Amino acid sequence: MSTAIAAPVDRLLYKPEEAATALSLGRSTVYELMAEGALKYIKLGRTRRIRRADLEAFVESLAVLPN
Repeated sequence: MSTAIAAPVDRLLYKPEEAATALSLGRSTVYELMAEGALKYIKLGRTRRIRRADLEAFVESLAVLPN
């Protein structure tokens, strides 16, 4: 009998805490980035969620170009 491990489903939205884990940052840092406008988010009622595409765009914006 084999035990298959299912691949995680790519999520569309992340809680700020989950985004912090994905980015290897602290939770408060993610909230600061959101407040500064450096990390885009959406509001669903009283909650805030970060789209996967916005996480990827944020990481891309940090890339350093060679001289």
